[in-house]
Parts: sequence; structure tokens; C-alpha cells
Amino acid sequence: MQKLEVVARLLPQIESGAKCSTIRWRETPIRPGPMIYVCQEAPERTLVVEVTRVTRMPLRAAAAFVGRKDEWPDPVMLAGMREHYPDIGLDDVVEVIEHLPPSQQAGCGTRSRD
Repeated sequence: MQKLEVVARLLPQIESGAKCSTIRWRETPIRPGPMIYVCQEAPERTLVVEVTRVTRMPLRAAAAFVGRKDEWPDPVMLAGMREHYPDIGLDDVVEVIEHLPPSQQAGCGTRSRD
């Protein structure tokens, strides 16, 4: 099964359904279907989710795509992503991975499904 590592502080948000997307750069490609999140700090902690869509776009478009443009203006988005990917720039193409919460309930976060 496909896997992505995630920091421990995000696991409760994923489990509750508050976080239903992740933005990745230059990592193993992810496709729709089952995926396991593995906690970086404690690999025995995992969550299985169903990836519904993977969309490639420039980093500068990702915050608006996931409905968080007001929270993540470009400088904030860039600083946050550089914590994980020091060489990333706003024009670099990222993958926005969207998934259902572990409970498989539809409807997640604030992103419109239009």
C-alpha cells in the first residue's frame, strides 16, 4: 500500500477529518486509492485513508485550491513548505493529495467540490 510520512502533530487533525489534504514536492507519486499515513516520530502510529484525487499545480496556487488562501498567503505558505523542503519555490509544481478521513465519511474541510 502507498505510504506518506506525517508529523505527529497532524495525526489528530487527519483522524478527525479536519485535515483532508496534504501538499508534497518531489516525493513518491501518490495515486487515488488506499494510503497509509505513517507518523515520523512514532512509525507504529498509522492512519489509513482513501485518496480521492491528486492534482499537480504550482505551489503558489495550492493554498487557494485547498481553501486556505487567507491563512496561507504566499510568504506563509513558502516558509511552511521550506521547513520540509528547503529548496522549494512558489513556482515549483507540487502535488495536492486529497483524501477522505479515516472513517471514510464524505465531506472534509472547507474545500468546495464544485
